[in-house]
Amino acid sequence: MNTIRSFLHLLWMGLTVIPYATLVVLMAPFSSKAAVYRVCRAWLGLTMRSGGWIMGIHNRVSGMQHLPQGAGAPAVLLVKHQSAWETFCMPPLMPRPLAYVFKRELLRIPFFGWAIGRMDMIYIDRGQRTESLRKVIEQGQRLLGEGAWVIMFPEGTRIPRGEKGTYMSSGARLAIDCGAPVIPIAVTSARCWPRKAFVKKPGIVDISIGPPIATTGRKAHEVMREVETWIETEMRRLDPEAYPTPETPRSSVRPSE
Repeated sequence: MNTIRSFLHLLWMGLTVIPYATLVVLMAPFSSKAAVYRVCRAWLGLTMRSGGWIMGIHNRVSGMQHLPQGAGAPAVLLVKHQSAWETFCMPPLMPRPLAYVFKRELLRIPFFGWAIGRMDMIYIDRGQRTESLRKVIEQGQRLLGEGAWVIMFPEGTRIPRGEKGTYMSSGARLAIDCGAPVIPIAVTSARCWPRKAFVKKPGIVDISIGPPIATTGRKAHEVMREVETWIETEMRRLDPEAYPTPETPRSSVRPSE
């Protein structure tokens, strides 16, 4: 049954992305960035809701009170990355427009990539680390100044359930340069949507939003160590079955990132 549900949801996504993406491509030259974002956000919201209707995957969100308040309050969201689910669900959940930092290869995906290419996001070449960091800082400063929140996955890629990747400090550097707080977010999506898996299973995805972490006057690797500690500790609280021991693993932040 889960295989059938997973296939139906994938089919649903494939069919619905075509009209939404086509609309985005057609309207982008003549519309505001806000209008383009609303159309993309609507499709992402539909994708998230259909995940509940078809596959039985539902979000349980906590910590919304930790998000900065006020129209001009900046934030850099640093999110645990286990599957595509958190990529889809964050824009519909957040009260402010989000600007993702993502690998440029995604632009090649038919319809989906064409649509995100029309949005004001930050796409990088992961093989050019110095240039990518410069691009994140420069474009991130502009986007934060325009009222968007920048969202990044500090481990850089999807991490299997119960495991931890290397936390890179580019998000902290951006936040420090802009005087913005960092918001750590833990997500247990791999319980239902494992990394690179076709078959998903019903269940609850916990999304826990942590308290803002101040960045003013701090070093990037120090901020990222605090982010890593909070996220990995929270992951063990939310999904204890996935971790063999209660201790948080030793920090793996790269100071040089």
